Amino acid sequence: MIKHVIFDFDGTIADSKEVFVSAWNSMAMKHKFKMIKIEELDEMRRMSIRERSEKLNFPMYKMPIIMPQFYKRYRQAIQDIHLFPQMNNVLNELDGRGVLTAIISSNSEENIRAFLLRNEIKSVTKILCSSRIFGKDTLIKRFLKQQNLKPEEVIYVGDEHRDIVACKKAGIKVIWVGWGFDAEEVVKAAEPDFMVYEPVDILRIV
Repeated sequence: MIKHVIFDFDGTIADSKEVFVSAWNSMAMKHKFKMIKIEELDEMRRMSIRERSEKLNFPMYKMPIIMPQFYKRYRQAIQDIHLFPQMNNVLNELDGRGVLTAIISSNSEENIRAFLLRNEIKSVTKILCSSRIFGKDTLIKRFLKQQNLKPEEVIYVGDEHRDIVACKKAGIKVIWVGWGFDAEEVVKAAEPDFMVYEPVDILRIV
């Protein structure tokens, strides 16, 4: 029985693509990375993180330095980030069923809490964040230990290849959502347990 659903934030609960482009372009001008055009996002959904970094002239080793600066700029545009349609209903329905929800993200806790407050989302019980873009499996394991949960009592909902890899390492099942940052052809090889294209399907799986 699933007792806890862990959600990714950007691309899963929050539609933040345009804000990501704006924040990235602000950083790109300062650090001489390549800027992104909004119409390029569909092409980039079909790329791996490494392919994206090469396209944007962004060395991966700079990630720990750049990401805190990036999310600070992101915070300045938090009012332009929107809840994906139906996601509020999904969160409310899970809460009504007695299923607890958490968020694990590489975004900042400050940004996530500001978004939840603005959208009057009160059902999320725990937020865990890490600036390490590939460190989610560590956060998931820590969450399981803190909440005294077995892996089979938890399911993760995310939109990226790295979410699926992290869940495999942590030994929990994962639902990939089709409305986020990574396209289906990018994530298929990682073999998510479930693939959904409408938020309501999350409820069916849980």
